[in-house]
Amino acid sequence: MPVYTAPVSDLQFILHDVLGIAASDLPGHDELDRDFTGAILEEAAKLASEKLAPLNATGDAQGCRLENGVVITPDGFKEAFEAIKEGGWNGLDLPEEYGGQNLPIAMGSAVGEIFVAANMALNMYQGLTHGAINALLAHGSEQQKAVYLPKMVSMEWTGTMNLTEPHCGTDLGMIRTKAEPQDDGSYRITGQKIFISAGEHDLAENIIHLVLAKAPGGGEGTKGISLFVVPKFLVNEDGSLGVRNPVSCGKIEEKMGIHANSTCVMNYDGATGWLVGDLHKGMRAMFTMMNEARLGVGVQGYAQAEAAYQNSLAYAKDRLQGRAVTGKANPEGPADPLIVHPDIRRALMDQKSFVEGARALALWGAHLIDRSHRAQDADAEGMISLLTPVMKGFLTDRGFDMTVQAQQVFGGHGYIEEWGMSQYVRDARIAMIYEGANGIQALDLVGRKLAQDGGKHVMAFFEMVKTFIKENEGDAELKRDFLDPLKAASKDLQGAAMFFMQNGMKKPDAALAGATDFMHLFGHVCLGLMWARMAKASTDALKAGTDNATFHQTKLATGRYYMARQLPATALHLRRIESGAEPVMALEAAAF
Repeated sequence: MPVYTAPVSDLQFILHDVLGIAASDLPGHDELDRDFTGAILEEAAKLASEKLAPLNATGDAQGCRLENGVVITPDGFKEAFEAIKEGGWNGLDLPEEYGGQNLPIAMGSAVGEIFVAANMALNMYQGLTHGAINALLAHGSEQQKAVYLPKMVSMEWTGTMNLTEPHCGTDLGMIRTKAEPQDDGSYRITGQKIFISAGEHDLAENIIHLVLAKAPGGGEGTKGISLFVVPKFLVNEDGSLGVRNPVSCGKIEEKMGIHANSTCVMNYDGATGWLVGDLHKGMRAMFTMMNEARLGVGVQGYAQAEAAYQNSLAYAKDRLQGRAVTGKANPEGPADPLIVHPDIRRALMDQKSFVEGARALALWGAHLIDRSHRAQDADAEGMISLLTPVMKGFLTDRGFDMTVQAQQVFGGHGYIEEWGMSQYVRDARIAMIYEGANGIQALDLVGRKLAQDGGKHVMAFFEMVKTFIKENEGDAELKRDFLDPLKAASKDLQGAAMFFMQNGMKKPDAALAGATDFMHLFGHVCLGLMWARMAKASTDALKAGTDNATFHQTKLATGRYYMARQLPATALHLRRIESGAEPVMALEAAAF
């Protein structure tokens, strides 16, 4: 049975030593001292280890089942969901006026990592609700907020997002779900949606669906789309539940992973819904939810890698196999533990250096969102807009790769279900697909985000890297091991951006053919920057005489590995980008 221990010390290190959240000038951050954040993280860790993680494998094995229109979740899920609800965890970073605790999103992301790593499928019921809440906060009417948000924040009611239909995935302009206006201001919603996570379940008394549909007069394509709130049960004026809305689950999908989360086909048969935001402006409202969801999916990517890494590390230390080439490491035993072998060390270091760098990137991204919200910082908002496709795409692509690396450490046992490693691989795989497949993230990055506001934000990123290097190059070891590799990688990124600027308009295929390489190149530079920042923090701690020297020495050694063994991949990605579209587009379709 796989095990999981929340990395509280590492989360604390990033929050305080790297991001310095307690010293931030943002409202409310001065209360976030180490003891306060530590208490929250330790409580989340306890819930994860005692309630969530023990259900991960059993939830995967049992899955969900549909009985008489009701989805039954696996054994123990109701009790675990109640524990999350009773702890107020969903409202951790939500407004107090609706029952939340108004803590920073960075704290919500830190806790989110713990819950996702312990039980990704269970956490999705909460996570989708959180996204729906944010869409209503941003675009809902005051009446809608008053009716739905208190119950959703408390998770008495959960939420969903309904985009995809059987005949269209990413191309939402093709949706056919219709919204017919009624005399009382409501709409009748008719159509079918697929791949709806947590669309039906037995964990909450009501489910609040946010549904994209086309109302009359909107025209063709995405410009004609509106967003509607469609509750499973209609809500009476006194807040009690009324009659059942004609919205139902037609089936639950049989999936590769996340078996314990109900992925539903939802049928809307003239269901009553109400417009959210402006008519025919539904995409704007939905992207509020999707952008947060994409950051959350990035966390899913590295959180699954963290859980898989912990188990591969334990196995490598315990499993006896072969002898170290430099001499017996376990002379009293029949063989040495796997961890003595350099190739196993490589696999473990790949995992460890990615996860720790990814964690820093995700929490920095959450901190940028806090800055944009709490200080109305347009530069922070622009930066996180630029980085969102990188965080979603790169962290899930590489997170999946790392779960495979972890499985590989087990050899044949990794392929056997009783060891549990295949679940991490299967669960992590979806993160590369939903909330916008990673190829779409790459196209968004190259096609929209690079040129956003005249390229202001990508130039700000380059300047940020340059300034950090200049401010710290006086430290010879930091310069050699971290800053020089970061500078070289940043130049590769600038070279790729220049290629797109020179070729993008006259040869658009040249830019699009290199989009995924650019997303990965950018991701490596982001992790290089994070490792340089972490190295600076650990170096300063060691110079100051920390009582946790081993932690910081380990952090530096792990960072050096990433800079030496992973960051040079930027040169490969640049060469691929510069090859243009010709090698990619050379064959006619019929020749494949």
